[in-house]
Amino acid sequence: MHQIAQGAEAVLYHDDKKIIKVRVPKRYRHPELDKQLRTQRTRREAKILETLQKAQFSSPKLIKVDDKTATLEIEFINGTIVRSALNNLSNPKQKTLMKSIGASIAQLHQHNIIHGDLTTSNMIINKDQLHLIDFGLSYTSLRVEDRAVDLHVLERAFESTHCEYYPELFNLIITEYKKQYKEAKEVLDRLEKVKERGRYKAKNGS
Repeated sequence: MHQIAQGAEAVLYHDDKKIIKVRVPKRYRHPELDKQLRTQRTRREAKILETLQKAQFSSPKLIKVDDKTATLEIEFINGTIVRSALNNLSNPKQKTLMKSIGASIAQLHQHNIIHGDLTTSNMIINKDQLHLIDFGLSYTSLRVEDRAVDLHVLERAFESTHCEYYPELFNLIITEYKKQYKEAKEVLDRLEKVKERGRYKAKNGS
């Protein structure tokens, strides 16, 4: 077992065919509050992974959860991160991938799941199969606003990371999302309002 990543909230280890995710204690928080937060977030992520598995969604399978240590054991998906793979794909394969991303987000939202950190760094391609990963910030919601913000996060990430393909490829994601998600119009209308708020804040320096 060896460490492969350390984020603000958790440390990730790779052990054969699984990922071990440990939410580490934060010294700046009160011990009881810290334990409660880590337990709640671990349970929430585990529940979402279980829901996705039942829905046959392309995401890592949950192997084991330990509330006491705030630890998850998750299936390791071997593949290439979309962020680094995109430049090496032909244009037809890029377009196919964008459609897969749009369809995957639609499926998430159909199950009332908000990813919370939609970026191409949290997507893996394995044998032309797209998998979404890292549901540490995910939660369930019925709110249109939350779905719109989910898409807004991806758009901003896409614009900054893959500016040479923006907006052409991102628009393919949205087109497929509209095809696959029956409530898409309401979400996309709200997305425009979310973007407008962002422009207003930037203009006013707040």
